[in-house]
Amino acid sequence: MNVRSMLKLTISMAIFGSIGFFTTQTGLPAVELVFVRCICATIFLGGLWLITGGHKTEDWNRSEVMKTIVCGIFLVLNWVFLFKAFEVMSISVAISIYNLAPIFVLILGSMFLAEKMGLRSICATAICFFGSILIIGIESFTSVSQFMNSGFIWALLSAICYALTMFTSKTIHGMSSYALTYIQTITGIILLLPFCDFAAFEGLTNTNWLYILGTGLIHTGFVYYLFFDSVRDLPTVIVSVLVFVDPVVAILLDALLLSFRPDLLQVLGIVLIFGSILYTVFYPKQTINKVKTSSSQ
Repeated sequence: MNVRSMLKLTISMAIFGSIGFFTTQTGLPAVELVFVRCICATIFLGGLWLITGGHKTEDWNRSEVMKTIVCGIFLVLNWVFLFKAFEVMSISVAISIYNLAPIFVLILGSMFLAEKMGLRSICATAICFFGSILIIGIESFTSVSQFMNSGFIWALLSAICYALTMFTSKTIHGMSSYALTYIQTITGIILLLPFCDFAAFEGLTNTNWLYILGTGLIHTGFVYYLFFDSVRDLPTVIVSVLVFVDPVVAILLDALLLSFRPDLLQVLGIVLIFGSILYTVFYPKQTINKVKTSSSQ
């Protein structure tokens, strides 16, 4: 077992887990924060790509590039929706719903790749959605206005877009991980530029900027470097386990630093969601390969 790669992946997932806390400290709305994140990632990972000489050996294929651009659109929307969810709901609740993505990958596979969903997988999916209702709070579903203001839609859309990112990336085989992410973040810059309100950057404090740059350089650039440098040297089952360091750290930080105190039903909902996801991931005939995922949170 490659202990060094395991350590790198664990560190990257732990840092990913703190992004919710960083996001709440930046003082920027979701679109503007993702825009900065794309710029930082493009500079950091693009620089590494050039320094290592990977760009010289890249095998460019028009079909693969187009798929990567589509994948990049889903990735950027995933980030925007997740950060929007952080604005209106607790990090723990948003992360729990966000991690429904593997379930959506399973559903997409059954719809478009003729991968059959067994009765157990269908039950696991139903349990996940029931768990989502519990952590949001049943009272949030009693009226349309409460439901729309709960943040559930944003978190659910982020999970769907993350699933689409994973699903699309499985069709890309000839490009390096650096090239994938470079094209994706460039796509994000172009996509978000018309919607970016630059007035949002006025009046930010030095502390805000530290968290903003931390979100861009550390949570995107440095973490993706660790992620890509480790994930290819590890078996799928190890990767599938270690990616759960991300939500665990996110929930712990939410409880320790932002005073999130879940009630009994919310705890039950979190347990149901992650229990069903783990079951879905590790059930022998329904294993979801996360090694080929081009990006994470």
